[in-house]
Amino acid sequence: MTDDEQGLLTAWADQLRDALGIEADVDIPAVLGLAGVAAHAVVRPAAPLTTYLVGFAAGQAAAAGQDSAEAAAAATRVARDLARRTRESTPEGDTSP
Repeated sequence: MTDDEQGLLTAWADQLRDALGIEADVDIPAVLGLAGVAAHAVVRPAAPLTTYLVGFAAGQAAAAGQDSAEAAAAATRVARDLARRTRESTPEGDTSP
């Protein structure tokens, strides 16, 4: 990603967080890294779905009183582990569900 793209993405994330009333910082490289893992382990559309579900799980955990950063890290570990197991159990080149 170029510096210009990173700047645009950071600005977009800041604007969206503000519009949604989200005060927590966003680790953009971590989100994009998780999206890449999901896209390569399952199919490309798994990227946004995975990041949404991980964020949702982290939000639920935080609402229940857990530390939001720890909740996000735990949800990310679960998703990465599941993606790894999915990739290992899928014959190479087979992207069917």
